[in-house]
Amino acid sequence: MNWLTKNLPPGDNPMGADDDQKAAWDLFRKAYERQMKGEFEEAIKLYTDSIELYPTAEAYTFRGWTHSFMGMLDEAIEDCHRAIAVDPDFGNPYNDIGAYLIEKGQLDDAIEWLERATRAKRYESPAFPHLNMGRVYEKKRNWDKAMECYQRALKINPQYDLAQKAFTRLRAMMN
Repeated sequence: MNWLTKNLPPGDNPMGADDDQKAAWDLFRKAYERQMKGEFEEAIKLYTDSIELYPTAEAYTFRGWTHSFMGMLDEAIEDCHRAIAVDPDFGNPYNDIGAYLIEKGQLDDAIEWLERATRAKRYESPAFPHLNMGRVYEKKRNWDKAMECYQRALKINPQYDLAQKAFTRLRAMMN
């Protein structure tokens, strides 16, 4: 079962919904390709088309991510809230809200969202919120807590280069 089929509303015609899901997935993939090429306006249009056809937490989250690339953090946060409303188990939007709040300088608010991301049932990159919490605690000059967060990220994903660099940098700074 993929992220589209698990969100099929009860009572819908399975054949029609399946067609909508496939079309929405195709639009999502095209939007992602545009996003990765830096074609943000087109990506947002395609994500929006996907959402209008069949709303998913992924499409809202990735549209939010695209908004963030454009410096539109409030819109990005709104999309993450929409993603959570569609699928509260999906971890990415919690982490993303935390990351956007870090960018806005709202460090204490970011912690709550990052902690929620660590408890998400469905998250392909569960080390991300630990790295981001480490960033928050580092900005707050709570070095020990930051080190703990970086270590947790590395325990989850020993290959996580950003976490390794942050841990190594902070450890060197503390010596």
